[in-house]
Amino acid sequence: MKNREVAKLLEDIATLLEMKGESRFRVVAYEEAARRIESWPEPIEEVWKKGKLREIPGIGESIASKIEEYLSTGKLSYLEELTREIPPEVIQLTAIPGVGPKTAKLLYDQLGIKSIEDLEKAIAEQKLRQLPRLGAKSEEKIRKGIEMFKKQSGRMLLGQALPLVEEIVGAIQEKSGVTKISPAGSIRRMKETIGDIDILVASSVPESIMKIFTSLPQVREVIARGTTKSSIVTQEGIQVDLRVVEEASFGAALQYFTGSKAHNIKLREIAIKKGFKINEYGIFRLDNDKRVGGEKEEEIYETLGMEWIPPEMREDQGEIELAQEKKLPVLIDIDDLQGDLHVHSDWSDGVTSIEGMAEAALSRGYKYLAICDHTQSLAVASGLSPEEIWERRKEIEQWNQKRKELRLLDGVEVNIMSDGSLDFPDSELDKLEVIVAGLHSGLGQGEEKITRRLEEAMRNKYVQVISHPTGRILNKRDAYQVNREKLFYLAKETNTYLEINSQPERLDLGDSDARRARDLGVKLVISTDAHDSRSLDYIRYGVAQARRAWLQKEDVLNTFPLEELWEFLYYKKRAK
Repeated sequence: MKNREVAKLLEDIATLLEMKGESRFRVVAYEEAARRIESWPEPIEEVWKKGKLREIPGIGESIASKIEEYLSTGKLSYLEELTREIPPEVIQLTAIPGVGPKTAKLLYDQLGIKSIEDLEKAIAEQKLRQLPRLGAKSEEKIRKGIEMFKKQSGRMLLGQALPLVEEIVGAIQEKSGVTKISPAGSIRRMKETIGDIDILVASSVPESIMKIFTSLPQVREVIARGTTKSSIVTQEGIQVDLRVVEEASFGAALQYFTGSKAHNIKLREIAIKKGFKINEYGIFRLDNDKRVGGEKEEEIYETLGMEWIPPEMREDQGEIELAQEKKLPVLIDIDDLQGDLHVHSDWSDGVTSIEGMAEAALSRGYKYLAICDHTQSLAVASGLSPEEIWERRKEIEQWNQKRKELRLLDGVEVNIMSDGSLDFPDSELDKLEVIVAGLHSGLGQGEEKITRRLEEAMRNKYVQVISHPTGRILNKRDAYQVNREKLFYLAKETNTYLEINSQPERLDLGDSDARRARDLGVKLVISTDAHDSRSLDYIRYGVAQARRAWLQKEDVLNTFPLEELWEFLYYKKRAK
């Protein structure tokens, strides 16, 4: 939480500096510092207390001193100084498509606009078109930007964006017959939320591809249509950009439009030092401009003496250095999973029977599936009593007796109460095979109390997994206040596993948290928390999150075969 808080302050400074017309170098310095801190796996307070702020790349003496001031006093005098000239409300205008920092400053200086409401009123009165550098077209563009901002209210979830882009890609392939087509940008990096969607196609007949793309039934509006690039807005209000390149440049373009800005900048810097330049058309020698690669993405990295870097890792978090040393981790793959350790059935708030869930798991090639219905305190989720769990067990045993190819595990997701106790007696937990524990109430409590509740649960010898450990709901609810570093250390100390919940609106733990937990020796579980059989497919989002966290097969509990899984699950209970 504090990392994001500090990052937001630095982003605000960058925006205000750009509004003031300060050098781009200074603006970028604050933007880069904000990005680094937000994705840094260790709490910024701990880094500060250790005196290691300047060890974070991009954090120089000046920015470090400002972070220190804020963490020690809760205030930032430099930001206060900037906002004396430009009210902080003006910063919020830059979230509207079409309103950059300089435009926001112009709107404030000329018309006193400080809010979306002010801006809408000015547009209705056609005041924007009278301003310098603007006009009727800009006014209409900003009006549409407000409309889109309100409709989207943030970025689209990966779980919404990926099926959409796959649908569009499939339709283009079917109608055109192209074979080289791929999403790029943040969706190829499998970020948990997506802004615009980028798609690349290799074709010698770009005009026909553009005609197909702009005529798809998913299109609500065509923003631009060109010979090599077109942009549309889907029925859901999502912008999709399609670029058509020559086949010889497809790999270079895919690399260029996939990596994060920081990843690509560093790659280009390395290329220049080695006598090359990289762009979307290929990789070229600097001395004679001879093209030496670009048809395949791997050629870019190979020419620079690196291993090919999986898209999920391309965030400039050390992956380039590892690729140079040929030491990149072998990331977990969806085929490595042997089962799912957290699903619900129609015994509680699920909508599919136990048999239906089992059949769906079997069709995925799983060897085991843990049925973890809610327990008694969650009446809203039809939580089960010990007596109902006993009745449910008969159904699980009936499957296991008849179908040996998939083992159903008898489990529960217990609720962690306000005092840290569980809503199910230990005497009953002792009879179960998988015990997942999670917070489902009292999420507004302070950090100390939330952390204590989780600690109490983890110290229970029967609790094997903590579900959705930070409680966030993407685009709707922030994570609850918890000392994450302490949480990770407690998980290691108590031999408790932490979940990467694959529900698209959760993806909890986040990638940086999962990586930090792994670095501290904690094993993770990738589960779907599925409440119906189709939701077992959500596992791919959890695996994507794990790959972004650089997790390998051995870091994830449910990659192990059943015999070894038993050892992990019962180790804690026996150790007590």
